[in-house]
Amino acid sequence: MRPSLMTPPRTCLHVAPVLAMLSFVLSRGFCLTAAEVGGRTYPTFGSLSRAFTTSTPKCGEASESGSVVTHSQLKTMLSSGDIQLFDVRQPDEYLAGRIPGAVNIPLGTLEESLKLSPEHFQQTFQVKAPGKDDDNIVFHCKTGGRSSRALDVALKLGFHRARHYKGGYTEWAAQEGN
Repeated sequence: MRPSLMTPPRTCLHVAPVLAMLSFVLSRGFCLTAAEVGGRTYPTFGSLSRAFTTSTPKCGEASESGSVVTHSQLKTMLSSGDIQLFDVRQPDEYLAGRIPGAVNIPLGTLEESLKLSPEHFQQTFQVKAPGKDDDNIVFHCKTGGRSSRALDVALKLGFHRARHYKGGYTEWAAQEGN
């Protein structure tokens, strides 16, 4: 007897659950969202549903929570002097208004600037070159878009503790009355 053309082959019926479980394991860390029953570990229904209803950062993107500096955090860092603040806007934007202490490195030149030797960086920008392990590197722009891209550039170059001020100069000026 010839199998019906409307019935999927038996192997296809087994592929979907396997792919779903593989996706779950790879995207969520199976061991963190499992229940132990009788010495064996099984994923919970809630963990399976979360695997398909929550989002994670794309490859190469920083998670928002660890990479964003708030206005109050920025003020604290500035008042303590414990910050390397880089304004990635264009020079004319920088000259029109800036956050005190910010060094202007336009986004288009950021990657090559971060690759400079410490001596050449200091000679070019009159500030100490940021180190790859520094946790006080902050990028900002006008509204957060370019500083987010600057952060991606820095992360790609190994500045894994760098952050950005998402509110940008627009938020700073509004909060500070400039």
